[in-house]
Amino acid sequence: MTMVEFDRGAGGGARVGMVVLSTDETLEFEARQVLAGRDVNMMHTRIESHPQVTPESLQEMKALMPASAWLLPAALDAVAYGCTSASVLIGPEVVERQIQTVQPGVPVTNPITAVIAALTALGVKRIALVTPYTAAVAAPMRAFLADRGIQTVKEISFGEGDDRQVARISQASTLAAMLDAGRNDGVQAVFASCTNLGAFNIIDQAEAELGLPVISSNLALIWHLLQLAGVDASGWGPGKLFRDHGAVG
Repeated sequence: MTMVEFDRGAGGGARVGMVVLSTDETLEFEARQVLAGRDVNMMHTRIESHPQVTPESLQEMKALMPASAWLLPAALDAVAYGCTSASVLIGPEVVERQIQTVQPGVPVTNPITAVIAALTALGVKRIALVTPYTAAVAAPMRAFLADRGIQTVKEISFGEGDDRQVARISQASTLAAMLDAGRNDGVQAVFASCTNLGAFNIIDQAEAELGLPVISSNLALIWHLLQLAGVDASGWGPGKLFRDHGAVG
């Protein structure tokens, strides 16, 4: 009889999960830029999300989280929920609890929790905020950050309420907003919010021109997910965050 051996499966290393919005076209693409060729297996599931981004539509995802996360394999090293504004409105603790109902004991992160962790690692308290959001979605995010000691010195928002269009915002437009917002007095870092807003190709350029750290929702989320999974990801992604704080511990 032939003996069968078992290992960690595809990738051979950490096994992580990502809950991606049905309207998101960017998060998985940017995650692949970090993980290509690495011994990390990232598995995705989708959650229904309304194309029109409003506080009400974002909060509808709360009830859908367990069913979506249940479709991921069990016993993962960490799981991420991929919506910044919904995490603010629903609450990070609620997001964690909803996912852990079907992924018990698994560390859970989300973009806003990841951003707070990233800004803490970078020693930042004053930011320039760039978002695609309408005022009704951007305002709760500023308040959430302020409640956690992060002051928004300058905000530039594009006022786009359709998440399908957010995926089409050019990185040239986002870069221009980053530079405009980041050049205000007192800014210590730039944060570009929204997992559907592409930014990976411009983070290094923005940092070089501003002389400041620049993070995006996706950059922080992928970084924090790997941290929770115990993966040493030094230099895996763009920017100062991965360069200086990619190591675990």
